[in-house]
Amino acid sequence: MLHSRIFTFNPLGTNCEVLWASGGNAACVVVDPGMSSDDGEKKMTDFLADNGLTPEAILLTHGHLDHVWGVERLLNHFPVPVYMHPADRGLLADGASAFRGMSAFKSLCHNFPTVDVADGDVLHFACGDIRVLHTPGHSPGSVCYWIPSDNLLLSGDTLFAGSIGRTDWPGGDYDALMASIKDKLLNLPGETDVLPGHGQPTSIAREGMYNPFLEPFNEPDLDQ
Repeated sequence: MLHSRIFTFNPLGTNCEVLWASGGNAACVVVDPGMSSDDGEKKMTDFLADNGLTPEAILLTHGHLDHVWGVERLLNHFPVPVYMHPADRGLLADGASAFRGMSAFKSLCHNFPTVDVADGDVLHFACGDIRVLHTPGHSPGSVCYWIPSDNLLLSGDTLFAGSIGRTDWPGGDYDALMASIKDKLLNLPGETDVLPGHGQPTSIAREGMYNPFLEPFNEPDLDQ
């Protein structure tokens, strides 16, 4: 059985997930560690220690600063591989330069090594097999992580409860985002639970039916 714990970190309210399996295995994976403060770092490391968990990998849904803010902090405790799509490598070095109106954060640049992921890759971890879905649009290298055995999707900033990722920052592409959601996400089982990069959890069925940005995909097929 897969267990998950969601933390919300930094001024932008980024969700960070810790995933682990029951059965006594102490290994876990951490998705989008956005800790921007010492308090956030302590909250994460205390949780791991209290639950006897040791990260075996860090997974990044994309390279925007609010999702990678705490990577180095976590690497200082656990020198594990960091998985990310290579199309977002430039975002790490740019810090907040892609974010208009966030000049206070422009010095936050990152230079940690990453392991490339590609669409269709299956990553094997103690918590289970995780499939990579490349979903460009919010950023060129945005990915979602799907765990078929537990009907769970980590959607990053591609899909939110009642909304979609913004595409007005450099590298964003609205048409690509909509194609990613339609072709990659809405084809998943409706009962798939969705843990987004911001906001509340949802499901594929709920977003397919009620997300106002996806209404064009919900029109009846009159040819059938």
